[in-house]
Amino acid sequence: MSLFKSKETAILGIDISTAAVKLLELSKTGSRYRVESYAVVALPQDAVVDKNIANIEVVADTIKLAVKQSRTKAKNACVAVAGSSVMSKVIQMSADLKSDEMEEQVFIEADQYIPYALDEVNLDFEVQGENADNSSMVNVLLAASRRENVDDRVEVLAQAGLKAKIVDIEAFSMENAFLLLAEQLPKAIETQTVAIADIGATMTTLNVLSECRTIYSREQSFGGKQLTEEIQRRYGLSYEEAGLAKRQGGLPDNYITDVLEPFKQAMVQQISRSLQFFASSSANKEIDSIILAGGCASISGLEKLIKDTIGVESYIANPFINMALSSRVKPQSLSNDAPAMMIASGLALRSFD
Repeated sequence: MSLFKSKETAILGIDISTAAVKLLELSKTGSRYRVESYAVVALPQDAVVDKNIANIEVVADTIKLAVKQSRTKAKNACVAVAGSSVMSKVIQMSADLKSDEMEEQVFIEADQYIPYALDEVNLDFEVQGENADNSSMVNVLLAASRRENVDDRVEVLAQAGLKAKIVDIEAFSMENAFLLLAEQLPKAIETQTVAIADIGATMTTLNVLSECRTIYSREQSFGGKQLTEEIQRRYGLSYEEAGLAKRQGGLPDNYITDVLEPFKQAMVQQISRSLQFFASSSANKEIDSIILAGGCASISGLEKLIKDTIGVESYIANPFINMALSSRVKPQSLSNDAPAMMIASGLALRSFD
């Protein structure tokens, strides 16, 4: 199973997160994309734990439900493993190597960098272009993940009646989807250094992109589940009831001041802390914009709070801003789910590689 493998048309992007399965199918006419089908189906608690699939049958059943709801006919899919479960390194190799020689050389080099036996990992590489300092060398991105991380995702798709054509990496999927946001940013996307804060159910991932390439990534244990649990505790609801109330409203008047505002402040603090780690580790790059993605991104007023606190303009991710929609896609539902569909979008775009 390849981490970067090429494709055939109509590959479903399937993002398996802690809280939900997100499915997306895109088509393309000329330079314009169209959303053919999509679905978001909640996962039961503990089916996926820390981005690892804990219950293959439950996740497979949820994917089946997403396929049914979306009414897609596609059978090939692309999934991703979390960045934290992948070792990646850019190495330099001679530009004169033929592809089979390069593959052989990559395996020799990989043995130095990967702390597991090579038969325990799935390994792939991608030539990223000429090395800036030495034109006789090329930069090669080496990526490896423990075999079980990949095998679990392949198996879960198989049990749902789908075929895994590509197993990608979440950070690269986010990078892929980033190009869809060009219209949202005030300056040319290629010239900016942008932080994407993907705030999921249990994990917040900060990816920093410069010239459309990921230069920094950091995961923190923080997400919307903490808000759900606080609603559950404070108002005596079940976890499911609390999740529903969070999305649909109907909570007491003190909810916004006593529960939601402190959560928003905590979220901004997490993003600020990640940006401080980036600032201390990076090559003196200023952040031009912050993009908010993930299920928590659309919490009202979050982008203004970030601008007021951190002092950087922020935007809510909408990868579908310039896309046509098929008749089976409800525009309002898609718009509501858009910030959480970035990784699914990046995966679905692999249809057009």
